[in-house]
Amino acid sequence: MTHPAPIKPADALPVAPCPALPGAVPPQDPLAALARLRRPRLLIRAARFGIADYQRSRDLRRMLGRVPGPGPALLNELMDIEAAMDASRTAGDAAWRPAQHVDMLVAVMAEARLMRCTGTDQENASGISALRLSTKSESASATAGSSGGA
Repeated sequence: MTHPAPIKPADALPVAPCPALPGAVPPQDPLAALARLRRPRLLIRAARFGIADYQRSRDLRRMLGRVPGPGPALLNELMDIEAAMDASRTAGDAAWRPAQHVDMLVAVMAEARLMRCTGTDQENASGISALRLSTKSESASATAGSSGGA
């Protein structure tokens, strides 16, 4: 019998608070829900190894049929799918596929890490900040060999 292990990675970054939209009912905080999630240790260990090979565009397109921007809505969607997979696992359903479950846990963990690193505000949820960061780093590396613009 395996003992459930928390999914929360050991190197988790602090979570910035997400400002609520005026008049909107705030969705469940996916990072808090993730911290409470319990799964068998073997699934968690396999998913942690898989994070190194996670390619967001490839993996989300394969799992969801699209590549949405990072943020709480995506993480909630992935966690809902993973919960259905876990219900299938605990029910002993013959349709449960361990490899697919591990892939989904990898996506959940990687997207949670991305959300922690980029913050959870609306700008970051749209992916704009991540685009800006990648653009800055690309332009900085392109000009690294230059003589300061002279």
